[in-house]
Amino acid sequence: MQFRTMALVKRSVVLVLMMPLFQVMNAAIYKVGDSAGWTTIGNIDYKQWSATKTFQVGDIIVFEYNSQFHNVMRVTHAMYRACNASAPFATYTTGNDSITIKTRGHHFFFCGVPGHCQAGQKVDINVPHHQEVIAPTPASSSSSSSTFSPAVPAARIPGPSTSNAISFMPSDNLAFGVAVLATLGFSFA
Repeated sequence: MQFRTMALVKRSVVLVLMMPLFQVMNAAIYKVGDSAGWTTIGNIDYKQWSATKTFQVGDIIVFEYNSQFHNVMRVTHAMYRACNASAPFATYTTGNDSITIKTRGHHFFFCGVPGHCQAGQKVDINVPHHQEVIAPTPASSSSSSSTFSPAVPAARIPGPSTSNAISFMPSDNLAFGVAVLATLGFSFA
């Protein structure tokens, strides 16, 4: 009985250790504003930019900008709407800031330089609380074929896109990580 319990605990530990690897596999990297970056030049519509993306927990949002002229502030919804930079959650100033989205919901950012938020240098990164799963529809009953394919849930598979998101698929590192974890998990059994 004790041997079974130990084996179960060890397998559970291996599974828990592997979970972050699977989350990283689905992460995408989004450069805010795509090739224009984070700027007030060129009338970038960051609202439109974010509306064309499907953000998920684990995605990385990158703000690239000239740090002499801009910054990035993470703020509340009320502060976002009013362009109020008085008490941000966080302020980023490197000019190449990577922020990992860790929770669902809205994440509000703007440039805290006076006048920049009012000029449109603000973005709402929304990770929906309920991801829609689109399952394929079964074949029509009027079909001449009597063979139906079983319904399979849609998978999040990156396809060709103009979103400039970079899929992070560390297959070599993942294989190595799985091998190490499998060795650790089964060498103690």
